[in-house]
Amino acid sequence: MSDIKPEDYKITEGVTLSDRETTLFPDVEEKELERKLKKIRKKLGKLQDTMYAHDKYSVLVCLQGMDTSGKDSLIREVFKDFNARGVEVQSFKVPTELELSHDYLWRHYLALPERGKFGVHNRTHYENVLVTRVHPEYILGEKLPDVHSIDDVNEAFWDKRFEQIKNFEKHLTENGTIIYKFFMHLSKDEQKDRLLRRLNKKEKNWKFSAGDLKERKLWDTYQEYYEDAINRTSTEKAPWYVIPADNKPAARLAVATILLETLSQYDDIQEPELDDKTKANLADYKEQLSNE
Repeated sequence: MSDIKPEDYKITEGVTLSDRETTLFPDVEEKELERKLKKIRKKLGKLQDTMYAHDKYSVLVCLQGMDTSGKDSLIREVFKDFNARGVEVQSFKVPTELELSHDYLWRHYLALPERGKFGVHNRTHYENVLVTRVHPEYILGEKLPDVHSIDDVNEAFWDKRFEQIKNFEKHLTENGTIIYKFFMHLSKDEQKDRLLRRLNKKEKNWKFSAGDLKERKLWDTYQEYYEDAINRTSTEKAPWYVIPADNKPAARLAVATILLETLSQYDDIQEPELDDKTKANLADYKEQLSNE
């Protein structure tokens, strides 16, 4: 198995999704992939402890992908060894009435991680240029002053929204948030198999919705808009990574490796040193405790 190199998955120029592989390490045994992941996620957990003490950066991990692309299980497996205080997971579903009473980025601002913590967003602010672009009628529910009908949800509208999202991310990165955007690149055939497994396993039935089949019929449209979103918004400070997602254990390993290798390049992330006064009195403090 070759090494996972972040630059192989990072989008630095135009990407065509149909040209990208959806399967990673198909010939490697699952146990071997899980063994490697276990080692990496322990290192990630220790790194987050250091980041918590350092208290200068936060990390925002954005996960996007078609239904069944493995986002939930990835979160469970990659962040398993984190201190519970160090990671916060948010899942963005259909906006509530309260959320629709604010601008579309409001609920995403509220869910941002504080310094020293990881925020993992399962579906993200990109839903606002993906699902709503496939179903532009949803935009009418946002009650925007310049949108009176579907005709107003035109290319100029999407150009403006993409620019707003890039500005949102620019603001975050300039204020200490490290952003990772992962697109879980699933094949249509693999999605079909996973949906069938949901139907065939009683304990998985609850995950299935008839709406899954409705959205599946729009597969090509979603792929087109995912590709456009990635190409428009992958920047040096907030890059997209396209992760082959047909093999779940391999996809988890790829995401964990990218996080660890790139975060390890921040050589300023160090546990703070004690102040000189405390250092000078360490022996006295130890003696006080020992003599209690």
